[in-house]
Amino acid sequence: MPERLVVMIAYDGVNLLDIAGPLQAFASATLQAKHNASGYRMMTASEFGGAIRTDPGLMVETLSLDELVLSDIDTLIVPGGAPAKGAFGLEVLIAWLATAAPHVRRICSVCTGAFVLGDAGLLDGKRVTTHWSCSEELGRRHPAIGMEPDRIVINDGQVWTSGGVTAGIDLALGLIDADLGHAIAAATARQLVVFITRPGGQNQFRAPLVLKHDLSPTFTSLHAWIAEHLHEDLRVESLAAKMGKSPRNFARLYAAEVGRTPARVVELMRLEAACQALEETDRSFKMIAADVGLGNEQNLRRVMQRQFGIGPSDYRARFGSQVVLLDRLSS
Repeated sequence: MPERLVVMIAYDGVNLLDIAGPLQAFASATLQAKHNASGYRMMTASEFGGAIRTDPGLMVETLSLDELVLSDIDTLIVPGGAPAKGAFGLEVLIAWLATAAPHVRRICSVCTGAFVLGDAGLLDGKRVTTHWSCSEELGRRHPAIGMEPDRIVINDGQVWTSGGVTAGIDLALGLIDADLGHAIAAATARQLVVFITRPGGQNQFRAPLVLKHDLSPTFTSLHAWIAEHLHEDLRVESLAAKMGKSPRNFARLYAAEVGRTPARVVELMRLEAACQALEETDRSFKMIAADVGLGNEQNLRRVMQRQFGIGPSDYRARFGSQVVLLDRLSS
């Protein structure tokens, strides 16, 4: 088979890693496959060609869209970046993608590049993912798509989408696996020192609680008090008494203004405190669970699995302080 042409789209303000990560994976796969299969040929293109400034400031040279021969393209990839989320000034690119999509075998996005595909009408009726922090916005903007915000990579027919930033490498490995087989994809992953299939989904990267911006100021003082008394009895009856209301009236007002039940917010605040302890200390899971009011290690594990899809051991391994880890290893 001839080399597969991968065209990476660029625009001013694009995330550099969204471009460089997948292209490096394709280059590595081509080296791995050179003795028994054809690999990839890569181009980077932009609306009008020339030098494109990426978000970190590094310039990338590109061809213009007019220089591309659609019938030659195997895979189109649209990376993410702040302009992609708002499609600022990308009208020419969006129109071109809508025209080009029927002529290429695959069209893909990395991170917020999904917003560009959505604006081009290419995601309707598809299962889609994007960066976890933008999934709700993408779903509101394009209600005909099926958002799966926890997924790192999704393939639905011709369309492949992926989560945030480094998920572009996961996307490339999935494409390589589909094209060249698992052995080449696994060898490429080993060369890049990454997982061929990343454990867990995007939920493990979510902040456990978003209280700073979306909760009513009516309950600001109550939330501050809860944060200082996580180990105490925080059932609805106790919180209602703190606010001088009946449990029924308090629960109704709270849910109406906050959008969550009091019990759910308490659980999330306890989880947030537990995550901070896992990240910053080497305290045992049993001690952390007791400190934050979750009672025991089993409850801590259950809450973390439901929220993140991973347990406290995996969470600490991925997000814990390297200083704490080194201190533990040296002691």
